[in-house]
Amino acid sequence: MPDFSAKNERIKKEYFRYLAEADRKSQTTIDAVRKAINRFESHTGFKDLATFNRHQAVAFKKQLASTPAQRTGKPLSKSTMHATTNALKAFFKWLYGQAGYRSRINPTDIDYLNLSEKDVRAAKQPAVKRFPTLEQIRHVVFSMPVDKVAERRDRALIAFTIVTGMRDDAIASIRLKHVETDLKRVIQNPLEMRTKFSKQIVTYFFPVGADLHAIVLDWVRELREEHLFGNDAPVFPKTRLAHDEERCFTADGIVPEFWANAEPIRVAFRRAFSMAGLDYYNPHSFRDTLVALGKKKCRTPEEFEAWSKNLGHEEMITTFRSYGHIDPARQGELINAVGNRRDDEDRLGRMFSLLERMADREEKAGEASTS
Repeated sequence: MPDFSAKNERIKKEYFRYLAEADRKSQTTIDAVRKAINRFESHTGFKDLATFNRHQAVAFKKQLASTPAQRTGKPLSKSTMHATTNALKAFFKWLYGQAGYRSRINPTDIDYLNLSEKDVRAAKQPAVKRFPTLEQIRHVVFSMPVDKVAERRDRALIAFTIVTGMRDDAIASIRLKHVETDLKRVIQNPLEMRTKFSKQIVTYFFPVGADLHAIVLDWVRELREEHLFGNDAPVFPKTRLAHDEERCFTADGIVPEFWANAEPIRVAFRRAFSMAGLDYYNPHSFRDTLVALGKKKCRTPEEFEAWSKNLGHEEMITTFRSYGHIDPARQGELINAVGNRRDDEDRLGRMFSLLERMADREEKAGEASTS
C-alpha cells in the first residue's frame, strides 16, 4: 500500500501556504492541520484527494472513533475528533475551489464529516484541568540540587515559570535584557522572542513568594557576573556537553546558546517532578495555578484585571474562557462558603459570575455562527 501521493503533496503545499500567508495561521496550527489531513490520507490509502466523497467521510469518522491516542493508548477524545474533522472540512472546502477539483468534489459530501450533535457537545465540554498547587511547585523547586550550574539553571527555570506565568516557547527564547531585575518584570518582546500571537507582553513577577523571586534574580546575576553573559544571551542557555573518562557525553556547564524549542524545558520539568516524587505537570499548567491563585488573592475587579494582563490576556474574559472553569472540589468549597461571604467578597464574586456568563454567551454565539 502506498504511503505517499505526489499529487496530494503538491496541493497540500499550496494549502499550507494559503494558511500561513492569507489566513495568517501560526506554524503550530498548520502542523495540526497537516496531521489531520495525513490521518485522512492514511485511512484512504493515500488516494487522490479529488476522489473525496461521503462514503470516505463516514468511514473515516468510524475509524477515528476507534483510533487509540499515541500517548495514552485510549480512544481519541471527542475534542481531538472534533478538531480533526473541522480541519478536514476547512481543507476540502478550500480544495473545492481549486482548479481540477471543483468538478470532482461534491460540496455536500463535505458535510458528512460533521460529528453528531452529542459528540460535538461532548467535545466542547470543558475538561477538569489538572494543575499543581503552589505548595507542590515550591516543594519541587526547593527539592532540586544546585551544586552544578545546569542544576541551578533548571531550578531557576521552574521558579521563573511560576513567577512569570510565561509560556514555555517564550521562555526558551527570552534574553537577559528582557528581565528587568530592579522592577521585577519581564518585557516579552515579540521581535526577539516567540510570544503568542506575536504580542508584546509586560509581565511583573507574581506574588508567589520572595524566596522564589530570589532564585530567579540570583540566577540572572550569576549569568551576568560569573559567566559574563551579555544582554542578548539566553536566560536559560544550553548545556555544554563534554566527554567523560569513558568517552561518553556528560554535562559540563552551559553555553550562551538558545534552545531551538521548548522540549528541553519539558524534559527539565519531568525530571524535577519525578525527583520530588510527584506526578508530572507541564509548564503550561502553571498558568492554571496562577489563575486559581489570582481568584483567591485579588480583592477588586481592577486587581484581577491587572492579574489577567500579567498573563498576557487583553481582557479578563479571556482568562475565564481559557482558565476559569471551576473543578468539582472547588465548586463545593464555594457553595459551602456562600453564606459566610463578606460584602467586599460579594462584589468580586458577582464580577466573576458575570464574566463566566459572558464567556458562556460568547461560546454559544460562536457555535451559532459556525453552524
